[in-house]
Amino acid sequence: RIYLLQNLDKIIFNSEWSKSRFIKNLPNTYVNSNKLQIIKQSIDTKKINLKKKNKIVTFVGKLNSAKGYDIFGNAIIPVLNDFKNWTAIVIGDEPREKIIFNHPRLKILGFQSHKKVLKYLEKTSIAVVCSRWNEPFGRTSLEAASRGCGVIISNRGGLKETITDGIVVNKFTVQNFSKNIKKLITNPKLLLKYQKNSLKNFYLTNKYASEQIDNYRRQLINIDK
Repeated sequence: RIYLLQNLDKIIFNSEWSKSRFIKNLPNTYVNSNKLQIIKQSIDTKKINLKKKNKIVTFVGKLNSAKGYDIFGNAIIPVLNDFKNWTAIVIGDEPREKIIFNHPRLKILGFQSHKKVLKYLEKTSIAVVCSRWNEPFGRTSLEAASRGCGVIISNRGGLKETITDGIVVNKFTVQNFSKNIKKLITNPKLLLKYQKNSLKNFYLTNKYASEQIDNYRRQLINIDK
């Protein structure tokens, strides 16, 4: 890491969390280096009609334990049993690890194109991102927030940096995720509040990221002169 800092002009991270891992236990001289910069991932925004949201809870990602699919499956089954007018949608696959859940209103769609994923998120009321591993950033929660979902995330890695409004589950258990899903279902006003604020306060747009990249590019041009 010190070698990189001594020999590179700039190191760009996609989250504060990623940067914190890189500078861990380094001398302050390197920790405070102006060579370290954060430019987070982004997405195009879209006007979302929250009145057209369906009673859907969605999970997007690899269907493995690292992504917490086992947690989601065990959390969503009792929710579907209790709330007969709600459906769960799972998007993703995993050939290396077989975690299987079955329920009449649990629809497992397998791998889908990015365009289709965003379409599903536009219709989704609640999106759950329950990663067990430390996500460097977290693309799914970013996209869910941009599409006006009520987002429930684990507190792992850089996930908290992907949303401005939502529920962060600090204690990683099936019961806690199930409890928070039920809390949003049984409190429509709270769910609507998260959905509205996700749209209102969303700032990680492609325009925002492009401006940061452009600013850095201008710095490079000035340095070259």
